[in-house]
Amino acid sequence: MTWTVVPEQPGSPVASALWRAYYTEVSDRWYLLHEGRRTDPEELEREVAAESGADLAPPRGRLLVARYAGEPAGCAGVRLPPGGPAELTRVFVHERMRGRGGAALLVRAAEDVARAAGARAIVLDTRGDLVEARALYSRLGYRETAPHNTAPYAEHWFAKRLG
Repeated sequence: MTWTVVPEQPGSPVASALWRAYYTEVSDRWYLLHEGRRTDPEELEREVAAESGADLAPPRGRLLVARYAGEPAGCAGVRLPPGGPAELTRVFVHERMRGRGGAALLVRAAEDVARAAGARAIVLDTRGDLVEARALYSRLGYRETAPHNTAPYAEHWFAKRLG
């Protein structure tokens, strides 16, 4: 089986389904850890609807979708602010597709998009409980840095120079 990674419009049905899966997983994980419950369905619908993904539409960003054997399996976004570092966001692979190299492929594809747009560095933030994500970023050459934003759930910040 093989992976492919291609740009996708943020509002497409595939992108919307991946955003819902991503948000459900990270939200449920936070609530289970901190409150012993899953995300309230009304909150889930409100938060999913509030994020259009417009920040990942060209020319200021890109949403990439990974498919495994043709099936949508994951995504990664890259924001491309003018004059600043690129920002990696929404890195996600469906649980049933993990362990097959898709996450690293998505991150590298996002780095390629950032390089092609002229970015010399890429940054990201993540939560403390997302230990798999932190391990992935470290393995791919990202280094923890001082905070570069004040995002509400950000607990760890990473950066990588793009050669």
